[in-house]
Amino acid sequence: MMVKLTIDGKKVEVKENTTVLEAAKKLGIYVPTLCYHSAIEPYGSCRLCLVEIVENHQPRLVASCIHPVSEGLKVYTNTDGVQKARQLTLELLLARCPDSEILKKLASQLGVKRIRFKSKEDNCILCGLCVRACEEIAGIGAISFAHRGGKKEAGPPFKRAASICIGCGTCLYVCPTHAIKLAEVGAYCNTPPLHYWKSPFKKVKCRICGDYHLEPEYNSDLLKHSLK
Repeated sequence: MMVKLTIDGKKVEVKENTTVLEAAKKLGIYVPTLCYHSAIEPYGSCRLCLVEIVENHQPRLVASCIHPVSEGLKVYTNTDGVQKARQLTLELLLARCPDSEILKKLASQLGVKRIRFKSKEDNCILCGLCVRACEEIAGIGAISFAHRGGKKEAGPPFKRAASICIGCGTCLYVCPTHAIKLAEVGAYCNTPPLHYWKSPFKKVKCRICGDYHLEPEYNSDLLKHSLK
């Protein structure tokens, strides 16, 4: 079933269950995002993709990456309310990660010139991409969120490399702020994602494909069947 809606005065027809963000992309309309990745189920964490919608003559702000389209929906991506909401969100993110290049670039695009909040000197914005990528793409689930509120953090259980981690680097690839890094040292790779997960991974030859991959120091029996 197809659905018709209007975004910034432009009409578009998309499939039912399409998100507003996807519909905007189809029209070539830019909406900033951080926690969104086309290969991962949307989460609506960063709130940078906020847009204004009008339903039953009532305007409100929604996260476009998770809000489904509906027949006759009117969407506005650049109103004063949308701009102020995005700027505030970006201020909070920059206060948490003041050295992030991608956040600085977004700040320039969105007109954020000063940060009114105390700096935390972190790199992780808690977007959840690493958690979801490990679960949905790698199919492992070695990373998760812990705690709530200001103490919330992402990482492996008990702050040490999970035994099921295969060192594939998927979490590193999707991390928007480069909080997760992988540095090769000889035959070993050291992975210190999220500041405290320091775990050595030795390169080993796969007897199936013949290539060298990474094997965690504490590997599971499930993964060892293809390594020698």
